[in-house]
Amino acid sequence: MTRALVASLASVVLSACTLMPHYQRPRSPVPDRWPSDAHATASGMAPSANTAGREPAAHAPVVGSSPTGIPADQIGWHEFFTDPRLRRLIEIALENNRNLRIAVLNVAASQAQFRVQRGVLFPSISATGSELVQKFPSNGAFSLGGLGGGTGSNLAIPTGARSSTFRYFNAGIGFTNYELDLFGRERSLTTEAFEQYLAQNESRRSTQISLVGEVATDYFAVLSDLALVKLTQDTLRTDTESYELTKAMYDHDTTTLLALRQSESVVDAARTSLAQYQRQLAEDVHALTLVVGQELPADLPQGKDIEQTNLLASLPAGLPSALLARRPDILSAEHALRAANANIGAARAAFFPSIQLTASGGSATNRLSSLFGKGTGTWSFNPTITLPIFTGGQNRANLDLSHIERNIAIARYELTIQTAFREVSDALSARGTYVEQLGSQEALVAADADAYRLAQMRFRQGVDSYLSTLDAQRSLYSAQQTLVALRE
Repeated sequence: MTRALVASLASVVLSACTLMPHYQRPRSPVPDRWPSDAHATASGMAPSANTAGREPAAHAPVVGSSPTGIPADQIGWHEFFTDPRLRRLIEIALENNRNLRIAVLNVAASQAQFRVQRGVLFPSISATGSELVQKFPSNGAFSLGGLGGGTGSNLAIPTGARSSTFRYFNAGIGFTNYELDLFGRERSLTTEAFEQYLAQNESRRSTQISLVGEVATDYFAVLSDLALVKLTQDTLRTDTESYELTKAMYDHDTTTLLALRQSESVVDAARTSLAQYQRQLAEDVHALTLVVGQELPADLPQGKDIEQTNLLASLPAGLPSALLARRPDILSAEHALRAANANIGAARAAFFPSIQLTASGGSATNRLSSLFGKGTGTWSFNPTITLPIFTGGQNRANLDLSHIERNIAIARYELTIQTAFREVSDALSARGTYVEQLGSQEALVAADADAYRLAQMRFRQGVDSYLSTLDAQRSLYSAQQTLVALRE
């Protein structure tokens, strides 16, 4: 009989249906091609992840050589970033960053929640053993119903008789309130939990990519600060030499006090800028230390400076916009949409009957020595069906809410795609003019440097005032600062 019962339960469970709507991915709200102004190259788009822990980050591209033998859409951060010191810092951050640890733990928690929900699909079978000792009054009647004697099994004790003590032992195995998932409610909830787990995992990948990008951004900021400090130190040295020359000229009555004060103000301004950039360098080093998750090691490999042109590997042009579908933020949004779609199935199932089963089998006796003896076997089977008749509109409201939440998830999914498309389009557009802007800025620095040299010569020969030299120096310093910012 037990085998027949198990077989019938299995056939009912396996034949159960589900009321989840068929999932259809929404149409992409962006074009299949990049905008026409993003024509130069795809170097501005962050390379997609190829293995766990090797996701790249988006960064203003610098012309370099493409890695060989690796498809453009599979280049990881280790190939994309060519600076060995930056690579080592990223490796340390992936091991020690606390935000990434939290993201990993959130994935583990989401996986555990899915396993908890999946366990509801199966009956919770447990073994029990109990002993009951009860003293009955010396007169009157008592019932053994529930003690193995069955309902209405009463034992009368004559009036005046001595009181009795009853001992009862029971051991068995069974399950309680197991719901037959005839309409797929529990399976819909399990699917929802699974999709939420997958969405959390994609969020972890997104956090990892953001971490790589943050390390790179902070690292390039430090390189830029170092370049600005060096530039300002060189400028201060030049301005100091110019001030000493002007002072010597003033002492020999070959220039004016105004020129001397102007030269002195330039030196003071350079000292102010130097202190500012030194403070900025310290703050950016602190930011890099925080994102790395530990003090920066002293044995880091030799790095590159901001003026080198191969800090990042370049990617070939012609990457399709379909690559956006591989971004973890888009994948996470789609899994959230699938979870909302599965929740509709659970809300629909609430309108249908619910069948719960309680069954057990074992042995019962009034003597512990004969608990598993012959003739002590017992079993029980108690099915219960619940049909919702009136719920005050709760089931309808839950179904409407599940549809609204799915529509919200669709809107978020489409917005995520549009945002990603815009970010990549902006990067491609910037890449199209970046090389030209960088070359023009380098030419401007060279021209300003030559103008500053000529202005100094004219001032020293008494042909022109120091104001022309001051203007030329300021223009050169500003152009050099802009060039450093562009390289960052």
